[in-house]
Amino acid sequence: MSERSGGRPRQIDEADVVRAGRELGMRELSLNAVATRLNVSSTALYRLVDGRWGLERLVGEDLLDDLRLPDDPQHGLAEHLVSFGVRLGAFLLERPGLGAYVQTLFPRGEGGRRILADEISVLVGRGYSPESAMVVCSAVAGVAVAHAAAQDARRARGEELAVQESAALAGVESDRRLGDARQALPEIDDARYTRLLLAAVVNGILAAAPPGRPVDEIIDALESTAGRS
Repeated sequence: MSERSGGRPRQIDEADVVRAGRELGMRELSLNAVATRLNVSSTALYRLVDGRWGLERLVGEDLLDDLRLPDDPQHGLAEHLVSFGVRLGAFLLERPGLGAYVQTLFPRGEGGRRILADEISVLVGRGYSPESAMVVCSAVAGVAVAHAAAQDARRARGEELAVQESAALAGVESDRRLGDARQALPEIDDARYTRLLLAAVVNGILAAAPPGRPVDEIIDALESTAGRS
């Protein structure tokens, strides 16, 4: 693609790349897609970003900078951590492809570092040392991000996945080993399931990592349950 027919090439800067990347969304983000949207050559982008990874980092971190997760003083510690995970996951799901970006490497840039630092500061205010706070919030964030990324990947499959899910569910219900158990389960929507999953994770984390416990004792407590084999 030529940048223009005659005359000087169009001049772009990082703000243009970010704007185009946000318009495309992380799921559709690529050097070629951004170049096409900006009506420039891919070569022009390489002057501003370090390939695919640099483009993802530039746009992904700008998106993450929109996220604010304030601490509600009315929440107990467990409720706060569940809320942190729920809101983080919901934010990622609202921006298709962002969950996979965060899951690949976090924190990758300033947006992710700010989220992590803010939550560590909240937990320090609730009685944790900085290093123990990092362990706790990283664990909760890891589960929330993985769950959101999996949900996002499923949504990307659309109707194709819905057909396969119906067939798989029919198979479970007709299986004598699984059918009765499946029939006895309550119907739970995705939002409620996410909260319950995070509540289970948080309860487990807090059992091993209450405020004031040093990191080495947290690791020992977890290893005593997980085993050392």
